[in-house]
Amino acid sequence: MSTKKQMLLNGVMVLLAWSSLFFIGGRNIKRFLPASVLIVIIEAIHVQMGKRRKWWFFYNKPSSYFFNEFPFNIGPFLVGSMWTLKWSYGNFKKFLLINAIVDGGFAFIMTNVFKRLKIFTLDRFSKMQLFIYFYFKAFLLYGSQYIYDKKVIK
Repeated sequence: MSTKKQMLLNGVMVLLAWSSLFFIGGRNIKRFLPASVLIVIIEAIHVQMGKRRKWWFFYNKPSSYFFNEFPFNIGPFLVGSMWTLKWSYGNFKKFLLINAIVDGGFAFIMTNVFKRLKIFTLDRFSKMQLFIYFYFKAFLLYGSQYIYDKKVIK
């Protein structure tokens, strides 16, 4: 995929994700944004580790975080975290099920789509490892939201 097309895809991906927030409600954004941002920060740190260890490979240049992984983090990952919390916070089993479906969909289906589109491919990381990599963050997301609710909201 050309650099221009990837920039367009990145922009569309972020805009679509953020435009869905009109339907989540301002109160829910205010409530779930801090935990979601914390997880995105943790993800940004993990991405640097993954790049050094060559867990995945982005086809286009420049090979920078802001061009490749950042749109995924501030788009679908951030907004998806808020939606997941909105739909299931308070029901831990439902939360884990939704995360398993979303993370599994990304790891086992979307990686094939992105590979065919020549956006990125897994290199030293299997699809199952990618699934576990994302699923682990579900526990951090739920735990940080729980602490936020206990300490800040109440």
